[in-house]
Amino acid sequence: MRLTLCNEVIKELPFAQQCALTASLGYDGIEIAPFTLDLEAPHRLPAARKAEIRRMAMDQGLPITSLHWLLVSPKGLSITTDDTALRGKTLDMMQGLIELAAELGAQVLVHGSPGARQVVSPGDAARAEDAMLRAGTWAAAAGVVYCLEPLAAAETSWCTTVAEGVAIVERINNPALRTMLDVCAAGNGEAEAVTTLLDRWLPTGLLAHIHLNDRNRRAPGQGADRFGPILATLHRHGYAGLCGVEPFEYHPDGPTCAARAIGYLRGLQQSFA
Repeated sequence: MRLTLCNEVIKELPFAQQCALTASLGYDGIEIAPFTLDLEAPHRLPAARKAEIRRMAMDQGLPITSLHWLLVSPKGLSITTDDTALRGKTLDMMQGLIELAAELGAQVLVHGSPGARQVVSPGDAARAEDAMLRAGTWAAAAGVVYCLEPLAAAETSWCTTVAEGVAIVERINNPALRTMLDVCAAGNGEAEAVTTLLDRWLPTGLLAHIHLNDRNRRAPGQGADRFGPILATLHRHGYAGLCGVEPFEYHPDGPTCAARAIGYLRGLQQSFA
């Protein structure tokens, strides 16, 4: 498994410094939240800017592994809306970010963005699933994998368990569309332990990404969740994909949080060496 740092943890730094710090801490890559690149139109970055971003990462020997937090900005995007214009704007963002990921050399996109997928009226869930169908088609054409991220019911009202994510992915039946597991979301929303979920779903090949974070929203090692058994389960199943370190609260600050997390996780990995 490869550890990648979600860059919003250190978003106050210029991107070149984000890459330098991430590489120096020993991460295997960097996972980008597009809003950290451009608040209004990250899917429409000029070619020169995209080339610059990729070069800054390459200068540190740091792969851009993945994108996440896809629909944070501009505000108001929705995959469930029946507003034709807003839906078109949202789908355009999704397609543009898939193309951006491919151009940056990323392998995976993670579709979380809970505020943009609320189901409040008949037809909302069908529109959300149709958006995933389209995303899978675009991802296949771009040579990347698009992951629907199950999130706890306290955050969103659509796709709140891994089983629901798997069911959606199986109905669409496109290898470029898969699901994933977020430890914080699972800890706060699933009836079963994370290790049990991994044992059940990893053998299916439908989990294409992992987010590592404590259910208290801090980094691994900064809460009560035990990550040794989680990493051991991933290792036992031969998981060779990405594990994104994605805390939501940065204590005592972003750079220190990123450093503590990688030290804690690498220490646990040593027991498998």
